[in-house]
Amino acid sequence: MAEGRAKDEWARMSTLLALFANCHRDPKKTRAFKPADFDPFARRPAPMPADMNEVKRFFGVRDETT
Repeated sequence: MAEGRAKDEWARMSTLLALFANCHRDPKKTRAFKPADFDPFARRPAPMPADMNEVKRFFGVRDETT
């Protein structure tokens, strides 16, 4: 029951935080905030797995096997 109450309270608080943030944002520079942006219990999509060869090329690491 404690977890359910925490989720309910965060759902309310995240709605208020999104409202407050949207009132004070510059619409030309940032997107509109959603309550899920502030809710620690909200489900977020899993990050895409990175190809390590692309990461190595980005940081300039040379492949010694070739």
